[in-house]
Amino acid sequence: MMAAEVNPLTAPSSAKPHFHHHHDDPQGFIAAVEHASEERGLRLTPLRKEVLELVAAAGRPVKAYDLLDQLRDRHGSAAPPTVYRALDFLLEHGFIHKLESINAYVSCHHPAEAHQVPFLICDSCSSAQEVCDERVAQLIEAQAKAFGFRPQAQTLEVHGICKQCRKA
Repeated sequence: MMAAEVNPLTAPSSAKPHFHHHHDDPQGFIAAVEHASEERGLRLTPLRKEVLELVAAAGRPVKAYDLLDQLRDRHGSAAPPTVYRALDFLLEHGFIHKLESINAYVSCHHPAEAHQVPFLICDSCSSAQEVCDERVAQLIEAQAKAFGFRPQAQTLEVHGICKQCRKA
């Protein structure tokens, strides 16, 4: 007898959706990434850590060239490949997310675990909220499976106007 398929959106879930603004606790985030790096045997070089700190301190999505400008202000010279290599490392290990539609980066508030999350992006103030609800990823994977599609990565970005901007 085959098990019935479960609809991830209607199935009861012990995990309620969580929304994270990307400006909560930069120092706690950096400490969590340092801990995760140590546990995984990764080398968080001073430059990688500095780029990570800049992303965390931004409090909103930040573009690579804005990071480059900040590094140049601090060190006098920095080249684009340097920033992109650091961003690639941070992305590869799940410490930051790239918002493809706006070509910007935000810190990940769950750096110790691999996950796919949708983002709500405000077109007015450029804030980004990470939606931590595993049912969304499960639904996308279930739909892909139904079509015989094997996903390798998923990026879901929803654009609109945030609550604060709607009030303004």
